Amino acid sequence: MTEQAASSGIYPVLPLRNSLLFPQLLMPLIVGREKSVAAVEAAVASEDKTIVVVAQEDADADEPTLEQLFHVGTLAVIKRLDRGDDSVQVIVHGLEKVALIQGEPVEGDTYLSVKVERLPKPEDTDAEIEALQREVLELAGKIVELALPQAQESFSQAVQQVTEPLHQAFLLATMVSLDLEKEKRLLLAESRREAMKLMHEFLTHELQVAELRHKIASQTQSEMSRQQREYVLRQQLQAIQEELGEQSPEEAEAAELRRQMDEANLPEKVRTEAERELSRLERMSPNAADFQVTRTYLEYVLELPWNKLSEDILDLGRAQTILDEDHYDLKEVKDRILDHLAVMRLNPQAQAPILCFVGPPGVGKTSLGKSIARSLGRTFERISLGGMHDEAELRGHRRTYIGAMPGRIIQAIRRAGVRNPLLMLDEMDKLGHDYRGDPSAALMEILDPAQNSEFRDNFLDLPFDLSRVFFIATANTLDSIPRPLLDRMEVLRLAGYSDEEKKHIARQYLIPRQLEDAGLKPEDLTILEETLMRIIRRYTREAGVRNLERTLGSLCRKVARRFAEGQEDAVTASPDDLSTLLGPEKFFQEDARKELAPGVAAGLAWTESGGEVLYVEAVRLEGRSEFVLTGQLGDVMKESAKAAQSYVLSRAEELELDEETVKLGVHIHVPAGATPKDGPSAGVTIVAALASLYTGHPARRDTAMTGEMTLSGLVLPVGGIKEKVLAAHRAGLKRIILPVQNEKDLSDLPDQVRSDLEFIFAAHLDDVVTAAIPELSLPYAATESSP
Repeated sequence: MTEQAASSGIYPVLPLRNSLLFPQLLMPLIVGREKSVAAVEAAVASEDKTIVVVAQEDADADEPTLEQLFHVGTLAVIKRLDRGDDSVQVIVHGLEKVALIQGEPVEGDTYLSVKVERLPKPEDTDAEIEALQREVLELAGKIVELALPQAQESFSQAVQQVTEPLHQAFLLATMVSLDLEKEKRLLLAESRREAMKLMHEFLTHELQVAELRHKIASQTQSEMSRQQREYVLRQQLQAIQEELGEQSPEEAEAAELRRQMDEANLPEKVRTEAERELSRLERMSPNAADFQVTRTYLEYVLELPWNKLSEDILDLGRAQTILDEDHYDLKEVKDRILDHLAVMRLNPQAQAPILCFVGPPGVGKTSLGKSIARSLGRTFERISLGGMHDEAELRGHRRTYIGAMPGRIIQAIRRAGVRNPLLMLDEMDKLGHDYRGDPSAALMEILDPAQNSEFRDNFLDLPFDLSRVFFIATANTLDSIPRPLLDRMEVLRLAGYSDEEKKHIARQYLIPRQLEDAGLKPEDLTILEETLMRIIRRYTREAGVRNLERTLGSLCRKVARRFAEGQEDAVTASPDDLSTLLGPEKFFQEDARKELAPGVAAGLAWTESGGEVLYVEAVRLEGRSEFVLTGQLGDVMKESAKAAQSYVLSRAEELELDEETVKLGVHIHVPAGATPKDGPSAGVTIVAALASLYTGHPARRDTAMTGEMTLSGLVLPVGGIKEKVLAAHRAGLKRIILPVQNEKDLSDLPDQVRSDLEFIFAAHLDDVVTAAIPELSLPYAATESSP
């Protein structure tokens, strides 16, 4: 540049990519770009050696134009210049802040030049600026203390030499290495107050970052120190063990696993895989993520009973005695177990059955499984399936993460210690499923004799033979069990108990057990027959005996309290004592109503907790013609009600119904209104109720009925006969109308119940109406009565 150009206010430009120069500060620079080197040489050749140092807006531009430069820069003087081969090293000293106006390149020049306007230097001063200045210095001191504690002394000396607030702000900005955008904002500050406020904002943020970095570094250093200490101690321990001829814990553990493997009777495929994993474990560091998973895997492989079987006790007499000791009645289930024992005696290689006990709560499904295991001499393990919704709970987790484990089937067999335990899969009807899989799908393989001999748990990934396992599933209902899964099991139904059966169960099992639990001797408490029957009928109402046992336990505890308080005489519990010992009666025999109004008939229903007596009530709606159904009835039951009305109206001539009666509306209600009801078995009851309503003749109060109907008048068979009949017997009813095809189901009933009831078998709805309403006799009636 010529002297004429410099004196006229046009200066060479030195663009900086990622920084800028503040006034009053020195900055060393290495200049390598061709135009930048030319600008430095031009400045050095001038009289005052001045140059404009300015930041680029676009850091990626190799040859920036004036439009790509920040509009404010610093006029600086070059203090030192060292030339190299391809670059020059300079030290520049910032003089003052300038604004770039325009470039006027001199003809032939190879560098950028610009005309500038000197910006005024702020001179404002007050107490606020002084307070900000002190606060900024304190923040900067804390940052240096955290980030560079060794430079604290140098920092103090540097800031003490500068007293002017703006100069201090520029100095601190370079010391804490602000990013370019913050430096630009600081350079643009038009007053000392603005500059100090900006620095206070910037340094507050930098202090927070420095504190977090210091915290992270301290934690890391602490962890490294602990690991280094453990490493040194391990090395020392290893040296001591080598000197004493001892093994390290990892080597000792691997040696123990190898010893167990040599002693274990493993199948060839399993042994090959175990050898491979053990060799891998021996080469693995104890700190490796896979170390614990591999060790757990080997422990399971070595502890599983691959070839260990328990010997079945095939004594049919002993098994019969044990089953009778533990459970009353249940003849069908006991016969099935004895049949299996007989087959095992003739064919020891016969496959174990897969049974499914279905029945209401409290009928003894789980305890029966324990008795079967005891009678066979097998180990008993129980797996609760209720609420299970993850397929991996059964199949196991894959060994892709720490904490992976085998499924519950393999875990249960490991606990049993033999390959042929009795596994009870409890509450199968309460399985869930979600996005993680369907456990019932896994059970289809587990319970399939054609597949489970090669069952592969995801964790083991080795074939395990489940064909010798005796599986017993339990459920309250079959409705929620998938059909393909149900097809793999032999279903045995455990219906509810009659009052007479409950009395025998209480005498034989429940009362002795509760007396022992309460610390009483048999002679301390005598429960009369009528007392026990009142407890059964008035304090419990269930198909099983769970609540009965609970109530008897409460009675025994009340008596035990009397003895604990000093009573010495034995207690005889009479019916009159029950209100004192057990409180007021909880149930009343409202089921068997004393009188039935026209339009009311007793029906029988099946529920998960046993049978129930339901009364169907119908009333006329004078002046209206609609057909109303209430009582939380399901779609099937609503259709049965409409079909029943259509059938009764079709027999209007035989029932001697006038035209006005036929046109009246009807409202049918089935108590209790809060209980949902559905199913076809109420069809015959609704027919009887409507026939009674239209004719005005009441149905017999001692009669209940069940059966599906058709529009042509046929009575079709239904299920749950035993539970329904037991419910009628509990309610005090004397006559039961059943479909003729259900006569065969009476063989399941206790002899006492059959002798107490009269059964009427109907093939046609006319038979039902004639048997239920004595005043009516329809032409097709051909009922068959069985005492």
